[in-house]
Amino acid sequence: MENRGTIPELYRTEFGKIVSVLCKTFGLSNIELAEDLVSDTFLAASEAWGLKGVPDNPIAWLYTVAKNKARDTFRREKVFRDKIKPELENRPTSDSIEIDLSEHNIKDSQLKMFFAICNPIISSEAQIALALRILCGFSVPEIATAFLSSTDTINKRLYRAKEKLRKNEIELSMPPSSALEKRLQNVLLVLYLLFNEGYYSSSSEKKIRKELCLEAMRLNYLLLNSESTNTPQTNALMALFCFHASRFEARMDENGGQIVYAEQNEAKWNLELVEKGELFLNRSGCGSEVTKYHLESIIAYWHTRNKMEPKEKWGNILQSYNRLLQIDYSPMAALNRTYALSMARGKKEAIQEALKIELKQNHLYHLLLAELYEGSNNKKQMDHLHTATTLATSEGERKWILEKLARTSKKTS
Repeated sequence: MENRGTIPELYRTEFGKIVSVLCKTFGLSNIELAEDLVSDTFLAASEAWGLKGVPDNPIAWLYTVAKNKARDTFRREKVFRDKIKPELENRPTSDSIEIDLSEHNIKDSQLKMFFAICNPIISSEAQIALALRILCGFSVPEIATAFLSSTDTINKRLYRAKEKLRKNEIELSMPPSSALEKRLQNVLLVLYLLFNEGYYSSSSEKKIRKELCLEAMRLNYLLLNSESTNTPQTNALMALFCFHASRFEARMDENGGQIVYAEQNEAKWNLELVEKGELFLNRSGCGSEVTKYHLESIIAYWHTRNKMEPKEKWGNILQSYNRLLQIDYSPMAALNRTYALSMARGKKEAIQEALKIELKQNHLYHLLLAELYEGSNNKKQMDHLHTATTLATSEGERKWILEKLARTSKKTS
């Protein structure tokens, strides 16, 4: 077992593991009680380690204290009567309750917790919030920052989601094989949305944005390590994450502002992640179905091929976007396709396609048109940049657009 350093680091890595095991042992209906017990464990660690220093094996210390607190709590007759579900009646008596915190049981518990959290009875926003809280150890203020929301809103969202799981008596178990594929689709979608929340987030908190992406990747590894969920789609999604994450440092400036693809410093790309992405992309090809995750990962792969001839590179990207729009159309994908079209066939054809897209209230739409009109219609270029400033979703983006507007104005004056 790896020993990590500070209590905040341990909270992030171990909180969800212990909560998942406690819920597997005592029932998902007791999820809030499990959270309280684990939080109390970390409070005890903060007090004890502050006086005596960090123990040689801090993770083992946490597991031992959490076990003891759980046993003491669930031994109390009142807790059994008021909080424990009837299904425990046929289990061993309270004195013989075993809490298995072995590595195998932790992974099994987390995987089952993941499927429970991603139950379609709760909204996708609530699923992401629960995943961040329960499986990733994010605090409510951190989740609020990631969603550009208030702590009160997140607390209510989490409470309503837990109530739905409790009232519907959702169990901490894997879906039957007949329903596994359909439920896995929902789990993968939550991962996809979680990663995008970090990668495309309007939050100015760079640390939070990056950690959302890393947590999505960690949870995807959890799926890949289980035979039943190690599917071509799961590998394709991981490939996509790796390719995108490889450019994470290059796409943000020191202030957390976005650096567009054409202006990124390739020296900052993580080549190890690019190689891992290629590995997962190859593994994803063993199935018979081509999904949106396959096509998006192929598009992301071609974005890492800067040394090949541009027309060939963008031609491949355009072809993949054409297939993607056929199976899963979205205005944003159409917008991205238009940029690839301009690189492969020229701006004139791309402008005609861009004007057909219904995204006029999106600043990215106007930024693309400003770029497409550059060199041919300075007035329209400036008009679209001005519109983009009014539609920007964060102050960092607005500042970047204003700087671009100033540079463009100087060029055309």
